[in-house]
Amino acid sequence: MKNATIVYVDIYSIKFDLISNASKYGFQNPLMAYCGYGGPPCNDNPNVTCGQAGYNVCKEGSRYISWDGVHDTEAANAIFASKILSSNYSSPQVKFNFFFVMIR
Repeated sequence: MKNATIVYVDIYSIKFDLISNASKYGFQNPLMAYCGYGGPPCNDNPNVTCGQAGYNVCKEGSRYISWDGVHDTEAANAIFASKILSSNYSSPQVKFNFFFVMIR
């Protein structure tokens, strides 16, 4: 694509920071899934997934990073988006000062 810029975003560093400093972001039990089976430390059992008999949903989903051991919660995704849009984790550091919205 002509005039395209490919931007590398270091998602690993963002995720590592989020897990390592979970309490700073208002999260508890950074490795524990919000919805799962098995309890601490991870509440994750691939044989009992969300929606199956026996699974548990914790209270206060906004206090967890992981939804089900695979997918991140809405609260965690909001932090990811904020850090990506800051361009501090991007190379080159292209500022996202506009958004293209297609309205039909």
